[in-house]
Amino acid sequence: MSNEEKKVQDEELKQAQATAEAAATESAEQDVVEMTEEERQAARIAELEAALLTSEAKVQEQQDSVLRARADVENMRRRTEQEIDKARKFALTKFAEELLPVIDNMERAIEMADKNEAAVQSMIEGVELTLKTMMDTVEKFGLKQINPEGEAFNPELHQAMSIQESAEHEPNTVMLVMQKGYELNGRVVRPAMVMVSKAAAGNVDTQA
Repeated sequence: MSNEEKKVQDEELKQAQATAEAAATESAEQDVVEMTEEERQAARIAELEAALLTSEAKVQEQQDSVLRARADVENMRRRTEQEIDKARKFALTKFAEELLPVIDNMERAIEMADKNEAAVQSMIEGVELTLKTMMDTVEKFGLKQINPEGEAFNPELHQAMSIQESAEHEPNTVMLVMQKGYELNGRVVRPAMVMVSKAAAGNVDTQA
């Protein structure tokens, strides 16, 4: 092989190596470009996921706010209804207090009247009918009589005016009602004034 031919062969070999190196470099650069694009996509996905989580948190917070607002409105409605119901039930308290002496006087008139005297029979019957009608009417509005004779003494409903020894009654029993009490829709307007029993001196139980 002549020198000229050898130079041509060497030149062709160098060109082939250069072409191979260029192809390898281009392939590597393409891989870098593709990796960078994947990273950009992954970053975008992570950004979108974070935005989604933030949106979901805001939606949950708004839902909680709506639920709290509904609960507040419901509580306010219930309180208002309770206050209205209470006002309705006890609006007659003052009227009932003024009415009780009238009822007391009518009852005393019936008790003190001579029922054997014919001249007053019709009057007594009229007072009794009027009293019954009045009591039926006020009971419709929640006013009830407290007449605890023979019952156990209850300081929430009764007022003890005196305490007497009694062998015929259990201790702490209402022996006598001096004045009847009244309650309006479960609230005491006037306690019953009563005489309460206690154990007779000779019957005191000294055992522990």
